[in-house]
Amino acid sequence: MKVYRSLESFQKRPYAVVTSGTFDGVHRGHQKILSRLQEISAKQQGETVVLTFWPHPRMIVSNDSQNLQLLSTIEEKIALLGQLGIDHLIILPFTRAFSELSSEEFIQQILVDRIGTKKLVIGYDHRFGRNREGSFDFLQKVAPSYGFDVEEIPSQDIDALAVSSTRIRKALSQGEVATATELLGRPYAFSGTVVKGQQLGRTLGYPTANIEVRENYKLIPANGVYAVRVRQANHLLNGMLNIGVRPTIDGSSRTIEVHLFEFNQDIYGEHLEIQLMHYLRPEMKFAGIQALVQQLHRDKEAALDQLAPE
Repeated sequence: MKVYRSLESFQKRPYAVVTSGTFDGVHRGHQKILSRLQEISAKQQGETVVLTFWPHPRMIVSNDSQNLQLLSTIEEKIALLGQLGIDHLIILPFTRAFSELSSEEFIQQILVDRIGTKKLVIGYDHRFGRNREGSFDFLQKVAPSYGFDVEEIPSQDIDALAVSSTRIRKALSQGEVATATELLGRPYAFSGTVVKGQQLGRTLGYPTANIEVRENYKLIPANGVYAVRVRQANHLLNGMLNIGVRPTIDGSSRTIEVHLFEFNQDIYGEHLEIQLMHYLRPEMKFAGIQALVQQLHRDKEAALDQLAPE
């Protein structure tokens, strides 16, 4: 997949099969659209083009952008789309000026003049242009005059999957890992750098890597304990993750700490990807350190059981 971070770097294609959107999470609903894109492209000997936007439009035009929680960073989105076999990914810088483009300006200046769209595939209820004025009905009316066809993925196709980015965010905020995995078509993951913490875990027999997630908009799931798989360099390791304020030791700020099973290397400064496999329990306050350690033993056994090959 070729990645373009501006329209100027993209060369107009002779037969572009295009879709556009934010594609947060690249979930099963998005995958349905992308699969259709590839079907059409194969029949017409065309090339698939995904048009997405960064920063996320809500970061620019929304009054609640500080509270924005996304399922994927732009780099994660690039990687996920690349795995799906897309030919071209154009990342349009989203600005206030861009948000003021009318639907017809968007069609003429971007879809037609810059990309060479011959077929546009959109999800149902997709809208674009200033004030989201562009709809499927509008596209159907004007597309022939611009020299391309438009196709909408039927609502029943997406509804049958019962999937949306909003539903996935809600599931993760409630610790519903199995639901999020089903809707995404893969385990939810986030990445961060290992930083120094208070090093209390090693005194309990459970040394942890404290994870610092750089992107403050990246959704971190509900507080609690999780069975996880962790990608470290080229290795995939098993472990258990705690997200929360560590009430037993009077923690005051939210931390993300992962204990890796059968692992004792120094990994400060390294990058880890955390894949959520199972939610084990909510965060609790215990009567003391001994009770906490006993629970950690139980958590480890539960995590190993959940992570064991079927």
